[in-house]
Amino acid sequence: MRQGFGNARASRRDTFKTLLAVFLLFVLTAFFGPFAAAQESAAGSDLGHFLQRLWPAAQDAGVSREIFDSAVAGLTPEPGLLRRPQAQAEFTISIPSYVAGAVTPARVAQGRALASSLAEPLATIEQRSGVPSEIALAILGVESNFGSATGGADTLRVLATLAYAGHRGAIFSDEFVAALVMLQRGDVTRARLRGSWAGAMGQPQFLPSAYLKYATRYEGDAAPDIWTNRLDSLASVANFLKFSGWDPRLPWGLEVVLPKDFDYAAFDLDFTQWRALGLEPAEGGTLPASGPASLYLPAGAAGPAFLITDNFEVIRKYNTSDAYALAIGLLADRIAGRRAPIAPWPKKIAALSTADYKELQSLLTARGFYRGAIDGKLGRTSRNAVHAFQLSEGVQPADGFATKEVLARLRR
Repeated sequence: MRQGFGNARASRRDTFKTLLAVFLLFVLTAFFGPFAAAQESAAGSDLGHFLQRLWPAAQDAGVSREIFDSAVAGLTPEPGLLRRPQAQAEFTISIPSYVAGAVTPARVAQGRALASSLAEPLATIEQRSGVPSEIALAILGVESNFGSATGGADTLRVLATLAYAGHRGAIFSDEFVAALVMLQRGDVTRARLRGSWAGAMGQPQFLPSAYLKYATRYEGDAAPDIWTNRLDSLASVANFLKFSGWDPRLPWGLEVVLPKDFDYAAFDLDFTQWRALGLEPAEGGTLPASGPASLYLPAGAAGPAFLITDNFEVIRKYNTSDAYALAIGLLADRIAGRRAPIAPWPKKIAALSTADYKELQSLLTARGFYRGAIDGKLGRTSRNAVHAFQLSEGVQPADGFATKEVLARLRR
């Protein structure tokens, strides 16, 4: 009986709480709803004024007043967009974690299935561009899961919001104008301008400027369809890499085994010199006959070692992250049937934050080792600067790997 009485009393309390919550919601809606609506209306008005300032640039790009007015009419800021984390995953998690998430058995299996079913058109795309088909497939796999995850955000609204907020300077203002050019040319309908929260569109996740420069049709004369046409998307990815400098004579890179007495004295040599130093491919065979290659130790001397070519840097033009480029190369190798890395990753990697990386770059600059952007994104230039600093300090192994110890030594 006491239990039944307690349950009844609890039930009345729950009912009272529910009624109270409904009442408070009514009060908040009645009193603050108009205020929130007014704020949204004001933001939309401010955005409208901002977009009107883009008209001269749009006009210079060949956009008609009719297209411009139709595109900007009624545009309001994308809710919550600027509260999203602006840092991409490939810049905020460790390289082993990113690679593990990108190069999954399911993605490898799907890539291989597509390589088989699309063998003939992929061979045509590779012949036209000089870019291995598995590289194009890997990029499509990581960017949109081979076209199944392209994003449903309104691209114009996203670009307008980012431009208005001044995110990354004038880049998104230019991208907004580029999207208007796409509409002016009839490349895409307004309804189809959909993509990610960062303004990237379609299966390859091209920004509008990339679409205008690199999107291409696999066959026919119609505008490239990177939203629903997989072959157009693959051809466009390969076209991007081709005109970004892809060298068909070289691989993106390969995993190597370092000799036991390796001294880490050099990072940038020719394949002939690396061969003379005793480096061997991890999967057997021989190194390429010649060509420049850079030693890349993504987890330091305790992890796997790679020799990467300028094609690795071409992949980084698609996305400036080392983690991204490495994941693309490894996924492409798996799709093509080549082996995955055999050296284990270290169990613990003391990753630096973006702020730490920026401080590292600033301190390396002050010491005269680094000449580049202070952006917290470590690429070949930053690695070589860390390597040079380590050599100057007598640190062994001088592996070019940015760690808390390197940062602490720079601070001293």
